[in-house]
Amino acid sequence: MLPKDPMILLSVVNTHLRDDCPSLDALCERLDIEREELEARLEAVGFAYDAEQNRFR
Repeated sequence: MLPKDPMILLSVVNTHLRDDCPSLDALCERLDIEREELEARLEAVGFAYDAEQNRFR
């Protein structure tokens, strides 16, 4: 289960992307969450996925 707080969610997601997952798709599969849902939750507070850096910024 992912945190509801967007700043904690950002930290958790970026940590997984940095340490465990080579892409956002791999992360979503690993955490069993829809990519669109995750992106929408983080975009709602001003963050977007940067595929080149494999992190939300």
